Amino acid sequence: MIIIPAVDIKNGKCVRLSQGRLEDETIFSNDPAAMAQKWSQAGAELIHVVDLDGAFEKSPQNLDAIKNILNTVATPIQLGGGIRNERTVMTLLDMGVQRVIIGTEAIRNPEWVMHTARHFPGQVVVGIDARDGRVAIEGWTETTHIQAIDLAKRFEDCGVAAINFTDIHRDGMQTGPNIAETGRLAEATSIPVVASGGVATIEDIRNLLPLEAVGVSGVITGKALYSETLDFKQALALVRSSRQAADTVKK
Repeated sequence: MIIIPAVDIKNGKCVRLSQGRLEDETIFSNDPAAMAQKWSQAGAELIHVVDLDGAFEKSPQNLDAIKNILNTVATPIQLGGGIRNERTVMTLLDMGVQRVIIGTEAIRNPEWVMHTARHFPGQVVVGIDARDGRVAIEGWTETTHIQAIDLAKRFEDCGVAAINFTDIHRDGMQTGPNIAETGRLAEATSIPVVASGGVATIEDIRNLLPLEAVGVSGVITGKALYSETLDFKQALALVRSSRQAADTVKK
């Protein structure tokens, strides 16, 4: 399991929202690239970047800030927010983004997402954001009747790198991740699952570690890092220790 720090961008600034509400915004930095560099230097293996304006406007809106991040850090970047067509996917991958996260179109146009994943194997992540188990789209402003597990199963065997699963009720709230739902999703699909939403302390990371056995490959955390209720290096050390223990058992 890896710890993935989040850099959410709104109006060119690094922010965090609570439950995806635009009106509930906290600005943590005027320089998203500097924040990405901080996590990169601290040992991040992957950085999660979201163009929040893009998610609401249906196309990337913070390309300058994204370019600055890519020019500043060597750590792989996965990017979500407003990715709705092949031109956008190709533009972002050509810029140096390692993985693109597609959410709304996984509902609106799943065949296109499958085609894109096959064309760019290992570089497409399906973002599944759920409210009470049902998938939400369009920047979380619209909740569908589709269950998260049912959506995940559609993307088996087409080259999808991972599923980012966010429990919207917990996102930015620091109430602890939804262990049960994350575990059920991971057990239902062979695609690696990345947990997101609710992480507050090192105990939340500790509680997620057993899910690695059923396919949870990472956890995204933002507000806990910026609020300093979670120490990034401590979390990395815990994960590495768990990994070493597992390797010892295998031997």
